[in-house]
Amino acid sequence: MKLYVLLGPTAVGKTELALQIAEKLGSPILNCDSRQIYRGMEIGTAAPTPEQQQRVKHYFVGTHDIGAYYSAAQYEQDVLSLVRELSNEHRSLLLSGGSMMYIDAVCNGIDDIPTVDAEVRETLRRRLNNGEIDEMRSELRLLDPAYYREADTRNPKRVVHALEVCYTSGRPYSSFLTKERKPRPFDVVKIGLRRERQELFDRINQRVDAMMAAGMLDEVSRLRPFRHENALNTVGYKELFRYLEGEWELPFAIEKIKKNTRDYAKKQMTWFAHDNEIKWFHPDEPSIMKVVL
Repeated sequence: MKLYVLLGPTAVGKTELALQIAEKLGSPILNCDSRQIYRGMEIGTAAPTPEQQQRVKHYFVGTHDIGAYYSAAQYEQDVLSLVRELSNEHRSLLLSGGSMMYIDAVCNGIDDIPTVDAEVRETLRRRLNNGEIDEMRSELRLLDPAYYREADTRNPKRVVHALEVCYTSGRPYSSFLTKERKPRPFDVVKIGLRRERQELFDRINQRVDAMMAAGMLDEVSRLRPFRHENALNTVGYKELFRYLEGEWELPFAIEKIKKNTRDYAKKQMTWFAHDNEIKWFHPDEPSIMKVVL
């Protein structure tokens, strides 16, 4: 069994190529986007359209409510279970997306982190929404100095998750991070897509404009009652919430979406650059299809 993994930064052009590769393989697409799994965020996450999903069957698209908790660890288990099920009828499968931790979880495995207590999670989420992130960073520094030194503590999600594990288990979060590669019942072939920086940035800017024209502001307005949910702590939604709350003008919010999306794409490329298993291509290179045997 081979698992082809089509990856790359946002807006690089994965969607159409994934459809072509899936059709060549006779495979469904195992979607690997940590936000496209949520219902109601189709425009802002550039989720596959109904027409695209009719063309090729997709998994992990619009499967969860906005408030549902989902993680890379859960995604790992769900994908492995699905692969076992599909291996009876497919010799090769395609996983496609840009969520770095989700890709790593499937290809390499994720550490066995304890299940977080629901009451602990709710308490920490409430504290985060009340603006206590600085106090929470201080707590993490005391409870797990090793993780604090290495983590991106500017990312509230990282801080909160580490504290969830610390408070649930009574142990430092870092004590669970073994980083051991787990065996897999399939061979992984990673296909990476990249473009010149300015070309990619132009595509990002154009895609944001297209999203706005497609009704993204209406989508965000409908989701405003759920704005504190983790799923909506996402580029595009965060900025338009600030417009809806009167904090920013709309043109400024749109420019911030473009900038923050470009910054996210840079983070993705930095992450992927450390993976020597990726075969890199420009999306328009015909030789990509030769990789898919």
